[in-house]
Amino acid sequence: MTTDPARDGGRAAAPLESLPRRLAAPLGVAAGLGAAVAWVAVRDPNRPGFYPVCPLLRRTGLYCPGCGGLRGLHALAHGDLATALGANALAVAGYAAFAVLWTLWLVRAARTGGGMPVAFRPEHVRALAAIVVLFTVVRNLPCGSALVP
Repeated sequence: MTTDPARDGGRAAAPLESLPRRLAAPLGVAAGLGAAVAWVAVRDPNRPGFYPVCPLLRRTGLYCPGCGGLRGLHALAHGDLATALGANALAVAGYAAFAVLWTLWLVRAARTGGGMPVAFRPEHVRALAAIVVLFTVVRNLPCGSALVP
């Protein structure tokens, strides 16, 4: 199957790869992450001893932006959104954003064999870094106690 030469400026287009080959990368990522989520679902991060303690929390008493992320993932794997949001709302938002981007990637790969639908520009990276820093600062202030796992 080729694209319409009239649409691509008269250039001859290469034939699309087979559907299984186009879907290999997004489905491989899903399989790897699915295995990781299954592991966290089985190994409860709320029980001490299996997962390491956050080094920043241990040494300073401050919560990093990832503190509570595994507990939130464990809660999501068990269908408890409220507990997941209480553990780490930023991580849950990240999981949701990843799910949306992955779905767009899968659809794009199935239709055209294209890659990831988003190219991160420097302003996106700066905005994301600002959100993470703000979340980290607020969760460590008395007014941000609701963001503490």
